[in-house]
Amino acid sequence: MNQYKVLVLDPISEDGIKELLDHPNYEVDIKTGLSEAEILDIVHDYHAMIVRSQTTVTEEIIQYARSLKVIARAGVGVDNIDIDAATKYGVIVVNAPDGNTISATEHTMAMMLALTREIPAAHKELSEGVWNRKAYKGTEMYGKTLGIIGVGKIGFGVARRAQSFGMKIIAFDPYLSEEKAKEADIEKMEVEDIAEHADFVTVHTPLTPQTRGIVGKAFFEAAKPELKIVNVARGGIIDEAALLEALDEGQIDGAALDVFEEEPPTNQKLLNHPRIVVTPHLGASTVEAQEKVAISVSREIINILENNTIVHAVNAPRMSENINEELKPFINISSHMGEVAIQLMNRPPLEIKLKYHGDLALDDTSILTRSFVANMLKPHLGENVNIINALYLLQEQDVTYKVEKKGQTHGYSNYLEAELINNDEKLTIGASVLNGYGERIVKINGFQVDIKPTKHLLFINHLDRPGIIGEMGHTLGKYDINIASMQLGRKDEGGAALLSLRLDQSVNDEAIEELTKIEGFHKVKQVDLS
Repeated sequence: MNQYKVLVLDPISEDGIKELLDHPNYEVDIKTGLSEAEILDIVHDYHAMIVRSQTTVTEEIIQYARSLKVIARAGVGVDNIDIDAATKYGVIVVNAPDGNTISATEHTMAMMLALTREIPAAHKELSEGVWNRKAYKGTEMYGKTLGIIGVGKIGFGVARRAQSFGMKIIAFDPYLSEEKAKEADIEKMEVEDIAEHADFVTVHTPLTPQTRGIVGKAFFEAAKPELKIVNVARGGIIDEAALLEALDEGQIDGAALDVFEEEPPTNQKLLNHPRIVVTPHLGASTVEAQEKVAISVSREIINILENNTIVHAVNAPRMSENINEELKPFINISSHMGEVAIQLMNRPPLEIKLKYHGDLALDDTSILTRSFVANMLKPHLGENVNIINALYLLQEQDVTYKVEKKGQTHGYSNYLEAELINNDEKLTIGASVLNGYGERIVKINGFQVDIKPTKHLLFINHLDRPGIIGEMGHTLGKYDINIASMQLGRKDEGGAALLSLRLDQSVNDEAIEELTKIEGFHKVKQVDLS
């Protein structure tokens, strides 16, 4: 039974990591507040690492952590983790994107209510002994239009709650379909149209080059003067300089900010503006949320290390338990295709073409592509290659790849094909998963075959002639090599043919040399699968 070491570097709910703490296979060390130098001194033997936002996981840390398999961020953002370095060294980075959904949704509503009823200012004045009812006349949310930019889980959660307040919802999201919008009673709009029509706006997108400053000068110039805007997502989505200018010029009425372009924020004009409500990045700061994210990453670490099941990886394809069961035979056959293909070639390819046909083509096939590439690279790059760093390492080798998908197949409900090309040779290998029979390699270089992948395989290109198979069997028998099954693929009588054999034992070099001396045999290739 494997034993794993987990290093917790930031304050985490111990109730949330109870599953790890109680697990007999895991040793958990909680060491918070360490400098990078202190982390480098201890990190080399740990298999998993848990952080929040305080610790920065640098490339040097990842490189020193020679046993590291997983970095878990107990939260959504992974800005403090060097994702490229983790990918380069084959380390899975996971987060907990769903753990703070309710907390962020509720905080958004709290900020909207605080802003529209001027609660912070009224509280401050009354706590200082001033009773001033006339100074604070809020506005109702009922009947108003809320514009939502970014309609993911949190955006949808805000929409549902706002609808219960009697608000009309308009929204922008590039992936929001008309059907889904209609079903949720949301009107789709472009960002510039939201600026024109909304009484309230809330943003719920990640911070990307496309979303940075999406709410800026042009947005505010088009907005209603009574607009109130809320950001509980990421600092930088709203241009803070443009926001201050819009408030000072009376272009909009107010803003509520939980996140900032720089954190902690130093812009005192922003923090002290009378029309702005601020909180110190509290969107995920509830007892329940912190426990949920800790539970989520704890279970993810266990699932990855024990079951190789990946759900919330930032740098790898999603592999839930259901998807894993559904795709498992295809993952296996794509892995075997990679192993077989590279061993049948004399030199590594410069170009790879991957084709997915049938029902399979409708699914996310990225895990199949990664599985093929990882197993194709392992013979030359070693066991450090995995599905996380496979495409990165492929790029480092200057090998290009292309994926093609088609809904139709010829004789199979699902069909996978790979073409490997270099300057001197081209190899085509096709495979499928047959109901009741499992994985099968069904095509090699134009020859129709039917090969169940097993540990020891032998492929022989030859000219078809009477007696040639008997000579082969005699040679293998002489070396005590038993044939489990054999299949002959040929195009024409007496022409080029391919023998494919499943063997119980590996073929030694002496036996292969003798096989190549059989008249008509011109290429003998042994393939050993892991």
